[in-house]
Amino acid sequence: MPTPLLRRQPAPPNPTDPNVSWFKQSGKPCGPDGFAVESAMYGKAASRCDRRRQPMADASKMNPRGVEKLGYLGLGLMGTPMTRRLLKAGHHVNVWNRSESKVVPLVEAGAKHAVSPCSLMADSDIVFMCVTDAAAVEEVIFGAEGLAAAPGAGKLVVDFSSIHPDAARDLATRLKAANSAGWIDAPVSGGTKGADEGTLAIMAGGEAGDIERVRPYVLAMARRFTHMGPIGAGQTTKLCNQVIVGCAMAVLAEATRLAANAGIDASRLPEALAGGFADSIPLQLFVPRMVQAIHTPPLGHIATMLKDLDTVADVAQATSTPVPMATLAGQIFRLAKAARGANADALEIYKLSATER
Repeated sequence: MPTPLLRRQPAPPNPTDPNVSWFKQSGKPCGPDGFAVESAMYGKAASRCDRRRQPMADASKMNPRGVEKLGYLGLGLMGTPMTRRLLKAGHHVNVWNRSESKVVPLVEAGAKHAVSPCSLMADSDIVFMCVTDAAAVEEVIFGAEGLAAAPGAGKLVVDFSSIHPDAARDLATRLKAANSAGWIDAPVSGGTKGADEGTLAIMAGGEAGDIERVRPYVLAMARRFTHMGPIGAGQTTKLCNQVIVGCAMAVLAEATRLAANAGIDASRLPEALAGGFADSIPLQLFVPRMVQAIHTPPLGHIATMLKDLDTVADVAQATSTPVPMATLAGQIFRLAKAARGANADALEIYKLSATER
């Protein structure tokens, strides 16, 4: 049995680290609107997956010791370190990625290369994935050689991607109908630093029994794994996270500009406010980057945050929830997209209030 990992205490925040939970750092190429170009990315595979030759999953026969075979799809800036942590914990991990170059280092570390999502599903009991958006998830599951083409009875798909709660429920229902696989939506918070250190916070939606089944494996990648309710609840919780982060960015940009315009050293705000009611991880991380114009690597694209806040607005309308602050933050990011570009660092909203000299 793999030995459990000892948890380390988190290091103090570093303002130059790309460590913001809402940013889905997948490494996928982006189109002019800032969203990843996914339409045909995941559809091709090296060989056919013949579902007629694949036996149905039987954990008692496949895993006499109770250790399950894992799979991971999407080896971007989050998926790669998360997979490495599974390997270091001693787990068998099958891996697949659209760009095979990202597979090589993990295979050298002990992972097994699957030629397609279908073959990965056929050879795994639990499949984790972390891709850019709902379109990418759709293609990985239902595209050519997708997960749905392999038998899924007794198996689970755990989606770490951040997508609309309705999309998560729809995908889960369709996958269940297609091959009987179960589903957990489990978006993550903690950024690449959290993925490297195993300190991620993961919020999940799904059946309680499924959550407990995957918990020991998830906790090899995360410090916290919280069951929030049925399928879709994890994604809804992530939207609450985005409300807080998006509004924090807008408010911190405002406070930082006030300090600068009033003639004080805005870079000392984190030091001055540390330990008070205004202190927070966003304060300590975002303000130095705003003041020093540190935007490479970006903490996240403007388009990514705008997409999340637009989803918040959609869910809020459907649930008759007033979200005036999140709505205003969304409009500020829409202005930033027009002024700075969809692929600009989200913290460039600070530049919207700059006075030309």
